Amino acid sequence: MIRALVFDFDGLILDTEMPVFVAWQEVYRAYGCTLTLAAWSACLGSGDPAAFDPYLHLEAQLGRPVDRAAVDRQQQPRETELLAAQTVLPGVEAYLRDARRLGLGLAVASSSPHSWVDGHLDRLGLLPWFDTVKCSEDVTVTKPAPDLYLAAVEALDVLPAEAIALEDSPNGILAARRAGLFCVAVPNLLTRQLDTSHADLRLDSLADLPLEALLGRVEQSRPIRESIP
Repeated sequence: MIRALVFDFDGLILDTEMPVFVAWQEVYRAYGCTLTLAAWSACLGSGDPAAFDPYLHLEAQLGRPVDRAAVDRQQQPRETELLAAQTVLPGVEAYLRDARRLGLGLAVASSSPHSWVDGHLDRLGLLPWFDTVKCSEDVTVTKPAPDLYLAAVEALDVLPAEAIALEDSPNGILAARRAGLFCVAVPNLLTRQLDTSHADLRLDSLADLPLEALLGRVEQSRPIRESIP
């Protein structure tokens, strides 16, 4: 029986991923370089700085160091501007309301830091909905390792098999599956261009399937579900 939902944050609750990517693409173009999604995808859903360093990648294309402070002065205001235009993604608020009505626990498991996640959730008026929020500071390793999801279900006092993970990125899906959660992929405009076939179920939007219908699908699929190492 499902007793909890665990939400990713970036790209699942709020599309922070496209604004950040677009802002960096604009920086690269200003230097006469190109930032591809194939390169950028390494860092999607992962809080590991080593996964992809946009400064080093830019410098490798240029063949010389860049003034990183100057890059930040271009990239950060543009990122902030693009983020300010984003709203909660479709279906998220309905899922929160229905989960509470059904008595399900609610958590966030994000590779981003608390300052980022809690700040945005508070700004959007969503923070009070969640019983727990687990971020990069709460674990030793972030996604695609399972630690964030394991920390979230432990805080909710449920077993991994009693929770559904809602994710948008390949790294996040791997983390949820490795932790033993049923994982629903809900890719956004950016991550739908990536391979999310290792999720248990894929939706174009949470608005496409009411929570109670999702719970029914999860129960039906349990006998054929395979784990991911």
